[in-house]
Amino acid sequence: MSNNQEIDLRDIFLTIKELKDEIFANSFRVLIFIFLFVSTSILLVSIQDSKFKAELSFVVEDKQKSPSLSSMSGLASQFGFDMFGASNSTFSQKNIMELLKTRGVVSKALLQSAIISRENDLFIHHYISIYDLNSDWNKDKNLQDLRFNSALDLKHDSIITMVWGKIVEDELSVEIKNDETDIIYLSFICPNENFAKLFSESLIAEMSRRYISYQTKQSTNTIDFLQNRADSVFLVLERAEEEYARIKDINQRIIKASGRLKELQLMRNVEVLNTMYLELVKNIEVSKLTLLNQTPIIQVIDKPILPLEDTKISILLISVISLFLASFISIFYIVIRKLVNDSLK
Repeated sequence: MSNNQEIDLRDIFLTIKELKDEIFANSFRVLIFIFLFVSTSILLVSIQDSKFKAELSFVVEDKQKSPSLSSMSGLASQFGFDMFGASNSTFSQKNIMELLKTRGVVSKALLQSAIISRENDLFIHHYISIYDLNSDWNKDKNLQDLRFNSALDLKHDSIITMVWGKIVEDELSVEIKNDETDIIYLSFICPNENFAKLFSESLIAEMSRRYISYQTKQSTNTIDFLQNRADSVFLVLERAEEEYARIKDINQRIIKASGRLKELQLMRNVEVLNTMYLELVKNIEVSKLTLLNQTPIIQVIDKPILPLEDTKISILLISVISLFLASFISIFYIVIRKLVNDSLK
């Protein structure tokens, strides 16, 4: 080893020793800083309100694929190809995830009632009470004793829009944690754990109702049309049967076919109407089976169970983190100050 290398190593060791001595010389100040930093961190965490996280997982089984596409997809999957399943699944997932955050679904769920803190009231009333949103409302005559049980007007819509924006931005999360599965996770955070649990379940119920209604709208319209048509044909058939029976009673003593012409015409009309009615009834039953087959199934896998997870950081964890952080900051400051002072001398 050369002399220059020995001198460099000696200087490094001397510098390290000086820094160590400087740290020990200021150990009391370091301990005071660590104590104040940790105490402040614990105090800030302690005064924060608890926020409970309700997590609900569900999966959507979409039956909109036709039998021919399903059979082709099943055949292709045997050779390692996925022709239609992934796209349909992704389409449904995107619809569901966006639908859960829409104003229509959230506002409709807010206007449902639930028992929270032994009080049966609308979710919107519970939410306003939990966050104390109406603390300044009594000063405004237009907002005094505002309730959402009656017909909604512009004031109600404005408050619902404000609450919806707060929920979507800060409290509601919809995501897929694993790209290899179709499971969707909904998370809702609220200071009241009963509200968090019940409102997340209400959101899923409202979303499910709307999504199924949207997916089956065409089939439902077809069934309604066929049912109305069948009811109309049935009324005409009843009147035709009554008229046919009346004419037949009148024509009991008539032997000639010309005299029974009206009876024959009415009999033919009854047979035609009866055939039409039977076909309509058959089509209604087929449409109902088609609707049942096309109705998507939203299966809830895990519901939130009380007690819920408290998202507020624990005191032990914040103590450990703040201890390491305060130690690093104080030692880093002493070292930098020592090196700066030495370079200025």
